[in-house]
Amino acid sequence: MLADSHCHLNYKGLVEEQSAILTRARDRGVTAMLNISTRESEWDAVIATAEREPDVWATVGIHPHEADAHPHIDTAKLIERARHPRVVGIGESGLDYYYDHSDRARQQASFRSHIAACRETGLPLVVHTRDAEEDTAAILSEEMGKGAYPGVIHCFTASGDFADKALALGFYISISGIVTFKSAKDLQETAARLPLERLLVETDAPFLAPVPHRGKTGEPSFVADTAKFLADLRGETVEQLTQATAENFHRLFAKTRA
Repeated sequence: MLADSHCHLNYKGLVEEQSAILTRARDRGVTAMLNISTRESEWDAVIATAEREPDVWATVGIHPHEADAHPHIDTAKLIERARHPRVVGIGESGLDYYYDHSDRARQQASFRSHIAACRETGLPLVVHTRDAEEDTAAILSEEMGKGAYPGVIHCFTASGDFADKALALGFYISISGIVTFKSAKDLQETAARLPLERLLVETDAPFLAPVPHRGKTGEPSFVADTAKFLADLRGETVEQLTQATAENFHRLFAKTRA
């Protein structure tokens, strides 16, 4: 049992050989993949892949890079598309102050719209945060005060302090192939102490291929390499970690069990 909690199967580099990529993932024990959307123009294709493949599910959302281009995507539109039986989460959404491709106030407004959709639907929020820890934590906390909602910090690379804040809010934390990089010492220290019951693994394919595939186009089968590294780092067996993270995936994205 392995769940890739975050991949982009309809992105260039994967969509051209999607069928072969899915076969390779299944051959390595991947039993669930969450196909993430980042802009409205992707929604139909991302959902269509999930309709076609029984072990693939979809999200609907607007990446913070795309916030300026999507002022019309509000909570109501997200809720409407999230009614689809194969849509199991909202996002990815959040804040990215590293690139600042969208106005920060617009990113924050879009982020809050996504959170409101999660609160209304009960679906989990998929959070992207980069160089925006303070504002991300503040918004997550403020919005939690308006009513609880589930979620995951995807591709976690933030500080240990931020991890503790996210865990205190009930969030899950998803670890990508970055944890296998020699330079990721701080991340490795945090990943080693995260509670197993709140841990997920992901590829963010086609990005961030883990060692020993670094430099290649990432794909969901590589989640097995990240899981192996993470299990060794944490002093757990691969079987313990893969089973727990797969169970966590289906617990968080509860609609996958329907």
